[in-house]
Amino acid sequence: MSSQSPISARVVLLCGPSGSGKSLLAARSGLPVLRLDDFYKEGDDPTLPLVAGTSDIDWDDPGSWDADIAVAAIERLCRTRRAQVPLYDISLSARTGEETVDIGGTPLFIAEGIFAAEIIGRCRDLGLLADALCLSRGPVRTFRRRFLRDLKEGRKSVPFLLRRGWRLMRLERSIIARQTALGAHACDRDEALTRLATAAVAGRTATGTSTSTIAPA
Repeated sequence: MSSQSPISARVVLLCGPSGSGKSLLAARSGLPVLRLDDFYKEGDDPTLPLVAGTSDIDWDDPGSWDADIAVAAIERLCRTRRAQVPLYDISLSARTGEETVDIGGTPLFIAEGIFAAEIIGRCRDLGLLADALCLSRGPVRTFRRRFLRDLKEGRKSVPFLLRRGWRLMRLERSIIARQTALGAHACDRDEALTRLATAAVAGRTATGTSTSTIAPA
């Protein structure tokens, strides 16, 4: 693909623990968004990892996610501005179809998900990366928001959500440490919006195109 269309847009990778507010921030930015959660493997995939000592699938392990397909979709968006991507139902642990993501004329878009940090190096090497941000709210706030969201959306059974939530709350600091070690900048919502605005201006200047207005912090 790199020998075909030139790069005409770049991506901001938005990571952070599950429940840290990535989707809300991405929506507030006004920029086009690629949902990286749609690149999970299906529930019957034999390569899915398990939580140590249990029979639970570890959906927070990068091995539960298809990084190759995600990077390919990001590169298509950066080069052609359109990509076919999977639609994934977390409650079913299955892909349910496909949709077309079209970023229009903007020089910048967001790809958000808990595994976004895993592909920072690959996107940088391909010349696709504008910035990489890691959101953090604090373990207790994140636990509460994650549990209420997942319960409302019926993502998994209540016992599973409680086990997962407790485990992630204890691991939150190490999750953030890993993501920042991979190249993400740890920040809160307001700083993230400021950095997105800066990246949007830089992209607009570089390409001479217009982009969506980012809401002020």
